[in-house]
Amino acid sequence: MASRHEIRRLAMQALYQFDLRGHEDAQHVRQCLEDAGESPEACVQAFELAQAAWAQREQADAAVGDLAPDWPTHRQPPLDRAILRLAYHEIASKHAPARVVINEAIELAKEYCSEQSPGFINGVLDKIARRLGAPVTPAESPPNNTPTPP
Repeated sequence: MASRHEIRRLAMQALYQFDLRGHEDAQHVRQCLEDAGESPEACVQAFELAQAAWAQREQADAAVGDLAPDWPTHRQPPLDRAILRLAYHEIASKHAPARVVINEAIELAKEYCSEQSPGFINGVLDKIARRLGAPVTPAESPPNNTPTPP
């Protein structure tokens, strides 16, 4: 069974291809994922996730553009753009906790993008999560009901 990280990596690759090839060639993109030797289950999940993120790309691009006006979508490297779109979709749809999504996006950026990308992606996604009302801090520990000694 593929990990969530692996599915996100494949979804990022599919979004990258949608961006460069156009979504009209979606079946070719799906075939590329399958031809890469990934598990069929992972390919299906990643492709569905990428398609959902692609459908929300205008909202994602607008949100990023509002928060980083010096880096509009057309100036962002394609992989950064794919990661931001994927993470935006997951945060907006509550697909996963915002902190998990942001951490995964940072890890993908560290692995595949420039040295400056992880910081940029972290800052933008943190602000997006806050705007969308998604909690971005780890869940607080339950209160300690143990009495304190006098």
